[in-house]
Amino acid sequence: MRKNMGSTDKLIRVIIAMIVAVLYFTGTLTGTLGNIAMVIAGIFVLTSLLSFCPLYTILGISTCKK
Repeated sequence: MRKNMGSTDKLIRVIIAMIVAVLYFTGTLTGTLGNIAMVIAGIFVLTSLLSFCPLYTILGISTCKK
């Protein structure tokens, strides 16, 4: 697994995940939409920690500096 995410990309994903978590836990995002948003937020955090996005590999994208 080669890294394909740069630091800016990782930071943006973590910030989005935190915003979604706040909206979910304050009751703004509820129901099915809230659950789906939390799953996506979890995926964002996981991919940020690993510095690897499988979708980037499929699309041939890399945001990390060589």
